[in-house]
Amino acid sequence: MGGRSSKLKRKIADYAFLFLIAGIVVLLDQWTKSMVRANLNFGEIWPQGHWITPYARLVHIQNTGAAFGMFQNFGGVFTVLSVIVSIVIIYYFPRLPREDWLLRLALSLQLGGAVGNLIDRLNQGYVTDFVSLGEFAIFNVADACISIGVALLILDLWLRERKSADQKDKPGDSQQSATKEAAAQSLSEELKGE
Repeated sequence: MGGRSSKLKRKIADYAFLFLIAGIVVLLDQWTKSMVRANLNFGEIWPQGHWITPYARLVHIQNTGAAFGMFQNFGGVFTVLSVIVSIVIIYYFPRLPREDWLLRLALSLQLGGAVGNLIDRLNQGYVTDFVSLGEFAIFNVADACISIGVALLILDLWLRERKSADQKDKPGDSQQSATKEAAAQSLSEELKGE
């Protein structure tokens, strides 16, 4: 009975982390999008004629494709993909080691981003994008969190590979144990000889 209770507590704690981070992302994403829709007409740019406008501006657009405006008019496909990705993250998240906080953070950000854009697709049929930096594609908070999540996944993978390579370069515990055992055997034989 106690084992089942501790597993349930662990699962609740795992999901609390996931849904807290994802929930913050969704709330921030939806709030910023609603502010843009309420204050900027479709296609309107803010600020206009300011020195910073060529480098950073808000532009109210409607995106029917993927993040950063790619694959326009495939909104239905991305709606289904968002649902599948969200379910997979929710299903596998409690199975991740708690020590792997970078991977857990990455997946939490990706879930928040996927759900944030999914809400737009279901409510409006498109995603509201508004952040425009230089010549880069226009995006939103959800897109940024998905991208940060991917970057964290790549960083996590790189750190794992580096750690694995470092461990291969060092003599393993089995080699050390064999060396110690051989030394003990040799000492034992010398003592027997005396």
